Amino acid sequence: MSELILEESIVSVSWLKAHLNASNLVILDATIPKVTHTSSLDTEAFQFPKARFFDIKKKFSDPDGPFPNTCPSEAQFTREAQNIGINKNSAIVVYDDNGIYSSARAWWLFKAFGHDNVAVLNGGLPEWKQAHFPLEKKHPINYSTGNFIAKYQEGYLLFFNDIQVLKNNSKYKILDARSANRFHGLAPEPREGLRSGTIPHSKNLPFENLLSDYRLLSKEHLEQKFATITDQKEQLIFSCGSGITACVLALGADVIGYKNIAVYDGSWTEYGSLITNENTMHWTKDELIAYTLLYAANSNFIEDNKEKNVIIERVDMQTFQNIHDEFDADNDYQSIQKIVQGVKDHQFNTNDINALLAEIKMLFFADGEFDVTERIMYRSLKHILEQ
Repeated sequence: MSELILEESIVSVSWLKAHLNASNLVILDATIPKVTHTSSLDTEAFQFPKARFFDIKKKFSDPDGPFPNTCPSEAQFTREAQNIGINKNSAIVVYDDNGIYSSARAWWLFKAFGHDNVAVLNGGLPEWKQAHFPLEKKHPINYSTGNFIAKYQEGYLLFFNDIQVLKNNSKYKILDARSANRFHGLAPEPREGLRSGTIPHSKNLPFENLLSDYRLLSKEHLEQKFATITDQKEQLIFSCGSGITACVLALGADVIGYKNIAVYDGSWTEYGSLITNENTMHWTKDELIAYTLLYAANSNFIEDNKEKNVIIERVDMQTFQNIHDEFDADNDYQSIQKIVQGVKDHQFNTNDINALLAEIKMLFFADGEFDVTERIMYRSLKHILEQ
């Protein structure tokens, strides 16, 4: 059988079954436990015939990195890939026991290190089992040393300093693959000691929204998912908890033809650790009012210029920008907590609260409308402030 050239980033189990005997095919098991799961998988004792273990945690991450799963060096990636028999001409198909989870990270790493002849198995081990295709018990295998040489490609992975520069650039959009509850701070981060929060200006696209029964959605449905939150004109940066499921978003975007895409390697674990965001009150009364008005103005996710001008009248432009940066870094829960604590710390009385509510209503009328979304926000803030 002739050597395989993988022209798509994802292949089906039936395709793989038909090409198992290809001379340059390498099947990699890139399974890691899901960070939100505490129990081991019941499938982990089995593997695809002749599968090789791509050890993300111990072999293909920086062993000295302060954060989990971060990118290894060229030398390390070369050495570990050669140790599992990867050659320059290898056609690599990656799977994992969860369907599509960590396999996308392995796929993205190979591309980042200059090897494009790689694809993810759609549905992974669950799909293979469902098709009743052969499996074998996992066992130690000795491989002939491969001749693969890693050549790091700029732009596939971004790092903390990149994010600090690009997060405020309107040409870039950061999409966060964490669950909606984690993104909005309604569920704690699974890593002990890691605070909740979001990267400023980022939007949420949970990686599981791109999957159905372990498989990646069809191109048509993927296009619909991405179209609700971004467009092809933007340069996309994918983030998550620690750089694993961000690669699932990268896979989905690649399948439907997005070109300007990158993964934030350290993701929220790094960003949330390096950027602190204390909830203690540090504003003047006018600054607190400006923050509250900014929160109200974003009820429909659109800041009208007239609404901005109302807020800027409260504070100078530089202070407004500082408050805006802090607001962008806060999730909805954190914003509410800050407003409630601020009202308490500044000892707002009934007259102060009524005056603030009047300013909120004036803000909403600044564009000549007081729509349904704004009415709901007004009632919610009134309830919160009058507690």
